[in-house]
Amino acid sequence: MNGGTQSMEQVQNIRWDQAEDGLVILDQTLLPGEEREIRLQTAEEMYEAIRSLRVRGAPAIGIFAAYCMYALARKLPAADKEAFLTALAAQGAYLDSARPTAVNLHWAIEEMMKTARANADSGREVLEQVLLRKAQAIQADDIQKCFQISQYGLELVKDGDGILTHCNAGPLATSRYGTALGPILLGTERGMKFRVFADETRPLLQGARLTSYELQRAGVDVTLICDNMASIVMKNGWVQACFVGCDRVAANGDTANKIGTSGVAILARHYGIPFYVLGPTSTIDMACPDGDHIPIEERDGEEIKSLWYEKPMAPAGVRCYDPAFDVTDHGLIDAIVTEKGICRPPYTESLAALFREEA
Repeated sequence: MNGGTQSMEQVQNIRWDQAEDGLVILDQTLLPGEEREIRLQTAEEMYEAIRSLRVRGAPAIGIFAAYCMYALARKLPAADKEAFLTALAAQGAYLDSARPTAVNLHWAIEEMMKTARANADSGREVLEQVLLRKAQAIQADDIQKCFQISQYGLELVKDGDGILTHCNAGPLATSRYGTALGPILLGTERGMKFRVFADETRPLLQGARLTSYELQRAGVDVTLICDNMASIVMKNGWVQACFVGCDRVAANGDTANKIGTSGVAILARHYGIPFYVLGPTSTIDMACPDGDHIPIEERDGEEIKSLWYEKPMAPAGVRCYDPAFDVTDHGLIDAIVTEKGICRPPYTESLAALFREEA
């Protein structure tokens, strides 16, 4: 894993470097203090990048996984077709185990495996070219989807509104514009003014480190707040809508997102503020009936006790519970915004309709 520093304006969160023929990401664990790219070469480095959140955000993880599958396919021995496909599937399963909640990771790996199987008889050079084009297509598709989500999301707010966000669902977590931040960034480009309140999002501080960073760079009026300040900000009448992203949406509309999201939804319902979830259809898992069936990743308690402190801020040996996500009940969600349109309750009908249209 090799590092290098480059201007943010010249770098994507994920890219295939054609000149040096390698996979490069912006290491998000170093933001906002340092903008550093790292080059990933082995399956172990790729797994670690997902697990340690060097690359994060459900759509971005999917894009990254697609490029990983291409990169790993190139390193596999030129054995017979079945041996190659078996080995590539094993590499995909290894990457898939890095983070169980975000459905895009599994989805992108499966898309790459389908492409590999369909072209396995074409010869190794052709197969590798097809896999690269598929990974690039997944990334390009996400850029287009984020733009469409942003346009639909703009329909839900008006100029001058206050918007509360939780975690980070901007370009760093996806591609251009992002999902939950997409309407804010697109609206700002069009001359609209918003007042954004960004939850810091404990314990990993994605709101403090990433959301406030992205919005400030874009010239958006952003105020950083601790997670436990959301209630008073809402009570003060400063928030007219809540925008959050999603890592998985169940068939009934229950939604998994960064820990603390469900609490924001409960507060928003109490204060009569609409709560919106924004994400591409690739995050909708119609095979998952409800939130009880979404696996919730549990992380190392050191994230709570010591990660952002000069010294541990809790007693040695104290037990920690550190779930990475929680599930927001569909009854608390006013709309789910996708690239195909705005879904309203009942979600069992509106979400299913998205896939009937596609079929």
